[in-house]
Amino acid sequence: MRSFCKAVVVNLALAVASTRAGASEPIPIAVLDFDYSDSSGEPRDQTAVHRARLEEFAARIRAALAGSGAYRVVAVSCPVPTCSAKNYAPEELFAMARQAGAKLMLFGGLHKMSTLVQWGRVEVIDVGENRLLEERHLSFRGDDDQAWRRAADYVAQKLIKQTRKEEPPE
Repeated sequence: MRSFCKAVVVNLALAVASTRAGASEPIPIAVLDFDYSDSSGEPRDQTAVHRARLEEFAARIRAALAGSGAYRVVAVSCPVPTCSAKNYAPEELFAMARQAGAKLMLFGGLHKMSTLVQWGRVEVIDVGENRLLEERHLSFRGDDDQAWRRAADYVAQKLIKQTRKEEPPE
């Protein structure tokens, strides 16, 4: 009986190893900084708070994509801080992403319309072909840490789910 159990464990380990060997490599993706604008007209200056939330937004997406195993997040080195579409021409961003080893580039921006509503746009570009692969529009209620985290998680999970749908079944 022991030898039978041992054989099952060995066969299972070999099956897992062969599945991983046949699995596709994580896709190298550059997740740029996000742009932000606020036209809510609120009297309180929230620039520093929004900057911190925006940084966490991008970091959270990077962490989720990297943690999924479907992506390998690569860092883009921009000469001027805030590596975003607002600060660079698309061709420059594509070139910097390619130089970093990325096949895909994710970027976008968020806009605070009112005290309760924010919306955004996120794009995924194939930097080898300079072509738009995906564009997502999102809106979320609230301007607190939890609302921003949920929005970042939504963006990451949609992209991960889309990638997993395109992979062949094992």
